[in-house]
Amino acid sequence: MISLIFKHWKAVFFWGLFFAAVSIGVSALFPRQYSADSQLLIITQDRYGVDPYTQAKAAERVGENLAQIMSTADFYNKVIESNFTFNREAWKNMPTERERRKQWQKNVQASVVYGTSLMRVTSYAATQEEAALLNSAVTQTVTLRGWEYVGGDVVIKTVSAPLSSRWYARPNFAMNGVLGFAVGCLIASLWILRYRKHHVFGA
Repeated sequence: MISLIFKHWKAVFFWGLFFAAVSIGVSALFPRQYSADSQLLIITQDRYGVDPYTQAKAAERVGENLAQIMSTADFYNKVIESNFTFNREAWKNMPTERERRKQWQKNVQASVVYGTSLMRVTSYAATQEEAALLNSAVTQTVTLRGWEYVGGDVVIKTVSAPLSSRWYARPNFAMNGVLGFAVGCLIASLWILRYRKHHVFGA
């Protein structure tokens, strides 16, 4: 089977390139966005002689909770009502609450860096500046008001200020092109093997 695919590698390669081009072309139809990343350090207060490992695990748990909280309507409202500078009008002008929530969850994301007590915050926007401003508003809201969700025994500190991506983060043309190429090669290979079964290629 493998030898048959190698025999027709030109066809496999052609269809890989074709699907890669289609994938990149479709990607170009979607809005282009930059990303901005920052990092927060979560420190749990040690009042009872808890060992460092337990503290680190507790910080991870707090980070997981905050990552989920940041996608909620309550946290969104706190960011919108804050005094931090970013394009809040774009959010207020969305036609429905459902669309706002969906877009917020898509453009503001957080994840825990396990084993480090760090939480990574990523935001997306049409420009590098706006992505950084939105990220800054989100991280500052978390550091100032995150205790409302996890209690007062936790300190949240920004350790890496928002940094915007140099190139578009969405859509990821390179990744989509690679995936399209892989899918094209796979489909072509399966097609060749299928026709081998029917003796089209005289195996």
